[in-house]
Amino acid sequence: MVDIVKKEPAEGYPPEEGCYLRGNAYSPVAVCVILKWDREHIPPDIENLVRVGVESGAALSGTLQTESIGIEKIVCNLVSNPNIRYLVVCGPETPGHLVGDALLALEKNGLDRNKRIIGAKALTPYLFNIPPEFVERYRAQVKVVDLINEGAPDVLRQAVRACYQEQPTPFRSYNLSDPGAFPEPPLSGKLTWRVTHPETEPKSEDERGHKQKLESLMERVRKAVEAKKKSKETQS
Repeated sequence: MVDIVKKEPAEGYPPEEGCYLRGNAYSPVAVCVILKWDREHIPPDIENLVRVGVESGAALSGTLQTESIGIEKIVCNLVSNPNIRYLVVCGPETPGHLVGDALLALEKNGLDRNKRIIGAKALTPYLFNIPPEFVERYRAQVKVVDLINEGAPDVLRQAVRACYQEQPTPFRSYNLSDPGAFPEPPLSGKLTWRVTHPETEPKSEDERGHKQKLESLMERVRKAVEAKKKSKETQS
C-alpha cells in the first residue's frame, strides 16, 4: 500500500476570494473552468462544470477570467495548500485574454524579468502583485492537466478521479496519481494589489525608467507649487 503524506494547509486557506467552491482540503487536485462571459451571464453548463469539479473530489473548483489578477489568485490559493498537486483546466478558451494558454505557458516557462509570462499569447500576461517565490513554488508544486476547449462533465470527472488514485492511472496523455503533499511548508500570503490595471503599467525596464523620471518631475513640480503657495501666504 502506498503511503501518501498529507499536510495542513496554511492558516486562512484559501487566502484569496474568488468565484470558486471549496471541497476536501486534502485532495491533490483543483479545477479551473475558463470563463469568457461576464460573471452576470455565466451559462448554466459552466456553473455545472464548477460543481462537477468539487463533487468529483477537487479541493477547489472555480472560474478564471483574466490572465493577470485571475492567475495571481490561483497561484496564491494553490501554494497555500501543499496537498494540491494538479490543476485541471477546462472550458472554452477566452478570446484576447487566452487564460488557458497563459496557464500552460506559466507552467512551462515561468516569468521574465518584467514579470511577464514567457511565451503567453494573452494581451496582459503580467503577474505584478505576487512574489516571485510564489510563482516558482506553484511551478514546482502543481502540474496542469490540459482540457482547454473541452467541457464534458464526464471527462472532467475522469480527470479529477485519476489525480487522486494511489497508483499511476492513465488519462489521455497523462499518467496521474496522488504524489502526496509537496515536501515544503505552505506559502501564506495575499496579493499586494499595487497593480489592478496591468495594461497601464510599463512593460520593460526602459518604460519603467521613463515613468519613474516623469513621477519624479511631477513630484518636484508639486513641491515647488506648494512652496510658492506657502510663501504667498506668509507675505500676506
